[in-house]
Amino acid sequence: MKFLPRSARPIVCLPVLFSLLGALLTIVAMHPVARAQEGALDKSLPKGTTVEEIIKRFAAKEKEFKEARDQYTFRQDVKVMTLDGDTPDGSYQQVFDVTFDDKGHKVKNVVFAPQNTLQRILMTEEDLDDIENRLPFVLTSDEVGEYDVLYVGQQKQDELDTYVFDIAPKQIVGKKRYFQGRIWVDNHDFQVVETYGKTVPDIRKKKGQENLFPKFTTWREQIDGQYWFPTYTRAEDTLKFSMGDIKIREIVKYTNYRRFGSKSKILYEGKEVQKAEPKPGEQAAPEPPKPQ
Repeated sequence: MKFLPRSARPIVCLPVLFSLLGALLTIVAMHPVARAQEGALDKSLPKGTTVEEIIKRFAAKEKEFKEARDQYTFRQDVKVMTLDGDTPDGSYQQVFDVTFDDKGHKVKNVVFAPQNTLQRILMTEEDLDDIENRLPFVLTSDEVGEYDVLYVGQQKQDELDTYVFDIAPKQIVGKKRYFQGRIWVDNHDFQVVETYGKTVPDIRKKKGQENLFPKFTTWREQIDGQYWFPTYTRAEDTLKFSMGDIKIREIVKYTNYRRFGSKSKILYEGKEVQKAEPKPGEQAAPEPPKPQ
C-alpha cells in the first residue's frame, strides 16, 4: 500500500461513508477470526524421520496442491480497511469468481466492487498481485531452493499435529516478490495448513514514495478430503510510513471451491506417454467414440 497525501485524497460524502462503515462492522462481527487453538511449541527433533525428509515431502505435496488448485473454480472476497483506532474510516472491496473459459484458461470475473473509499492509502499493483498470488502462499519443490528453511519444532493446531518451520528468501532477485515468515505442516499429509508472515521486500524509494505490506495469517481447510486449500486470510497491522503510521485490516475469504475437470494421462512403465504429432500432410487420428 502507498501513503496517499492529503491533497490527493478524494472527497467522500460522509453519510454514505458512515452507512458503508456500519455495514462493514456488521460483516466483520458476523465473521470472527477462526484462529486455530495452538498448543505449546515442542522444540525437539522429529522422531522416525529427518528434517530434510520432511522439507522434501511437504515441498512435493505443495507442488501437487498447486497443480490441483489450478483445476478448481472458487470465489475470492477481498476487503481492505484503514482504521482510526478500531473504527474503519475507509475501505476497498472486490469479490470475484475464478473460473475457466471454453478453452480451459483461467479467468477472473468481478461480481461485486463497491466504491473505493480509502482516503489515506492507495492500493497498488503489488498489493493486488500479492492478494491473488502470495497470500495463499505455496512453497513447491521448484521454489524451495530459493529459501532458507529452518525447523522450529512441533506444535498442536486444533486436532492436527504439525511441524513448524521459519522461512525467508536467500536473496532478493530483481523485482521478484517473496514470502517471509512461519508455516505449519501437518505431520500426516505433509501439507501446509497455516501461514504467518508477510510478502517482501517493502519498497522504499524516497520519502513519500513507499509501498508497504502488512503481516498476515492464512488458514487452510481440507477440500474434497484430499488437499488443504486456503479459505481465510486476515491481516491487522500498522504500516510505518515516513509520513505517519496507518493501521489497516485486511480480510480475504476463499469459498465455493468446485473441481472444474480432470486430466487423464496414459502411463507406460511409470512414464507418461505423449501423443504422437501428425506428420506434414497427414491428419490426426480421430478420437475414439466415448462409451454410452
